[in-house]
Amino acid sequence: MTPEKIARINALAHKAKTDGLTPEETTERDALRREYIDAVKASLTAHLDHTYVMDEHGTVRKLKKREK
Repeated sequence: MTPEKIARINALAHKAKTDGLTPEETTERDALRREYIDAVKASLTAHLDHTYVMDEHGTVRKLKKREK
């Protein structure tokens, strides 16, 4: 997610509060928000993939993905 896209999300959010959005702008805002959420999830997943936990016995183990 580039800083320009984040700035655009913020500009559309501000415009939505003041003037309202056209249907095209609403579609653009929704797509940008989805892209932002997906980027945050990917970043968090990558971070957790490199996270280890130490139990009370000193054993270090890698976090596992939880079943849905």
